[in-house]
Amino acid sequence: MAWTKHMLRVALAGVAGVALLSGCRGTPSAEPPVHLNPNMDTQDKYKPQRISTFFEDGRAMRPPVPGTVGRDLLDTQILGKKDDRFLREDDAFWRGQDENGTQVDKIPVAVDLKLLKRGQQRYDIYCAPCHDAAGYGQGTVAMRGKLNVPSYHQDYIRGYKDGYIFDVISNGSPSQIMKGYKHQIPVADRWAIVAYLRTLQRSQNATAADVPPEQQGKL
Repeated sequence: MAWTKHMLRVALAGVAGVALLSGCRGTPSAEPPVHLNPNMDTQDKYKPQRISTFFEDGRAMRPPVPGTVGRDLLDTQILGKKDDRFLREDDAFWRGQDENGTQVDKIPVAVDLKLLKRGQQRYDIYCAPCHDAAGYGQGTVAMRGKLNVPSYHQDYIRGYKDGYIFDVISNGSPSQIMKGYKHQIPVADRWAIVAYLRTLQRSQNATAADVPPEQQGKL
């Protein structure tokens, strides 16, 4: 079959096209990619913790305006206290401290049977594995892991402030052998555990004077 000039041109064009395509292997380019709509990538904005040349204090992150009040303040009750979880103004309840940062001596909520039962339930879940059900530090985890868990019934621990015990539950012991449970246990439940722990201490260190007068004759 004789090749015409037109057929030859078509054949050459096909060969050139194949050669061109075979050379496209996706090699990276030093040029930046083409952005059809670049305003979302290059918009003026501040990122957290960055410096600002616009504001006088040089901070990009702006503090709340003085007097700002949380608009979602709830009216529900937590252990008889108004729930100010969005303001957290009650230092004693939320942090176990007074306004000067000193740990409070006593639990800042009313202690009743309901609170103690809640504390016992939470204690059995979070504390008993190491501290055992009576608080002597002989829990399953402590024994198998050969951990030196102190007894709650030692005099120096019985002398701890309630705010200090709350802080240990929240942030862990000074030695950090016990880690903090503030992410696992809500604030109200931490105080319930403190109340129940005090009950354990009383139960294991009671004296005849702790028995009601009308019951002392039965001893």
